[in-house]
Amino acid sequence: MTGPHADSSYTALRAQLDTLTTEAFRPELAEIDRLSTLDIARTMNAEDAGVPAAVAAQLPQIAAAIDAIAPRMARGGRLVYAGAGTAGRMGVLDASECPPTFNTDPAQVVGLIAGGPGAMVRSVEGAEDSKELAAEDLAALDIGPEDTVIGVSASGRTPYAIGAVESARTRGALTVGLSCNAGSALAAAAEHGIEVVVGPELLTGSTRLKAGTAQKLVLNLVSTITMIRLGKTYGNLMVDLRASNEKLRARSRRIVALATGAPDEEIEAALDATGGEVKQAVLVLLGGVDGPAAAALLTAARGHLREALALARTPAGQATELPTRRPADPLTR
Repeated sequence: MTGPHADSSYTALRAQLDTLTTEAFRPELAEIDRLSTLDIARTMNAEDAGVPAAVAAQLPQIAAAIDAIAPRMARGGRLVYAGAGTAGRMGVLDASECPPTFNTDPAQVVGLIAGGPGAMVRSVEGAEDSKELAAEDLAALDIGPEDTVIGVSASGRTPYAIGAVESARTRGALTVGLSCNAGSALAAAAEHGIEVVVGPELLTGSTRLKAGTAQKLVLNLVSTITMIRLGKTYGNLMVDLRASNEKLRARSRRIVALATGAPDEEIEAALDATGGEVKQAVLVLLGGVDGPAAAALLTAARGHLREALALARTPAGQATELPTRRPADPLTR
């Protein structure tokens, strides 16, 4: 676009960026390129150290969002992240790690990035500026009232992220806006606003740095705690782990050992009886049931292992508590 309208649009955008904390220039770092490599590394590390505190300030808002997300997902709803650039990549990353970690269906947690999958590795110019593109992406997923859409944007002004939230609300979905500026348009558009203010970046406007780290930390909290609420863990053990390679198969055996204290031969028998399903194998060993019964109990307990153990009426303490004695790490035997 050229001409007076383009000039006015540029002027308006520049004025908007000038108000954003994430875009602020830091004159005290204007000669950082003159420092030694070690001093630059120390400066950058010191900057990163403040990110967890910024996230901590938003924990009540994060917890409130999770408490709204989990019941919807328990009823079959989906969790969808939508963002552009680094923010979009963070969402895709978090979504892609849920199936192997929590044995979720790939369609249960979804990452949308402006410009489509190709934008994961190469910038798609103009994609982030389109609210309409976000609405089309959500329409393709047939987003509905049981779903949750989290718009992610460091600036909090990215049209794609705002468009995703606005479109999701018209469809009755729960909406969350995650940004790194206070008073953001994204947070205002969503039912749950999470604004992790990490301050100006080391490199002016490079929100792949502190802002990207903050987004990663928040998405870790959202997906992990939601999965805990859905019964995907037993204590701090990943009992819904999907063993898709040798390392994960070894980890599966270790998890069963940590959860039950059973000897190796019993662990192998339980995993064989349950087709390698870790959660079922733990129930076989702690609940004293066979493989089919373990599957039925878990279905009745909506996948929550502690509830299934209580249903199995195992001896007091065994059904509801992790063992106090942990066996030697089977990976080192």
